[in-house]
Amino acid sequence: MKHYTFPLLGLLLLCSCANHAQLQRIAKLPKELKENSGMAYYGGSSAWFVNDSGNPDKIYKVDFDGQLTHKFKVRKAKNRDWEELTTDKRGNLYIGDFGNNMNDREDLTIYIVPNPETEKGNKIEADKITFTYPEQKHFPPKKKDRMFDAEAFFHFNDHLYIFTKNRSEPFTGKTLLYKVPAKKGDYKAELVGQLNLCPDWDTCRVTSADISKDGKTVVLLGYGKLYLFTDFDSDHFFEGGRQEIDLGIRTQLESVCFYGENTLLLSDEEEKKGNGGGNLYTYQLK
Repeated sequence: MKHYTFPLLGLLLLCSCANHAQLQRIAKLPKELKENSGMAYYGGSSAWFVNDSGNPDKIYKVDFDGQLTHKFKVRKAKNRDWEELTTDKRGNLYIGDFGNNMNDREDLTIYIVPNPETEKGNKIEADKITFTYPEQKHFPPKKKDRMFDAEAFFHFNDHLYIFTKNRSEPFTGKTLLYKVPAKKGDYKAELVGQLNLCPDWDTCRVTSADISKDGKTVVLLGYGKLYLFTDFDSDHFFEGGRQEIDLGIRTQLESVCFYGENTLLLSDEEEKKGNGGGNLYTYQLK
């Protein structure tokens, strides 16, 4: 899971800038991250980011003033479509290379790198998890069955939990939940559950996910909405309480992670022609 230690007093100081709908904008992200797609938080006043397909095989550290403070070239890795970051309790960083817009990939990958907060130099070496979805039989499947894109995962109890991004036509609003062991190897992902979020294409496709440090709250992000899950047992995340939050914003929100017990960090891609986005935000859970 993504860790946090930054005090809430600091959060209040950082969020003195104006509201953006229900989100508090902390900073404009640097131009190198205009296609940011995943974020992880270790503590202090900075976070780590990746960009999605067509961008370098690098991870980036950005402070809450929006300044790029460090970056690593990830060795033995290729950015086919990096879509998400998460961490485990030992500080390892996981890069989800499982973006699959056309549902035709047969090389789904998660890279594991050591804690970038403690590494030196400008290169960091990756181990690799590869996996398949056993339920997928065709590459690509028929449009009505295109459930195998993914942009969201987190670490929990020695596994990585992957939430698929629905690209079915007609759109059903369903997300599938899979898990794979959080260690180097080749796996068949295990289907854990599924849930229909809502039938709105614009807001009900899952773009990021995280679980709180105490393992009691799961958050899913869509383009303008949050979905919170609580009071679940083990990894049956969809079987407890559920809350839907409209953030009042329709930018391309791509990343979410816990920043405090009841506080989230979020980021969005910069929209074309300078029409917004490309920011780092906080959101206070009620």
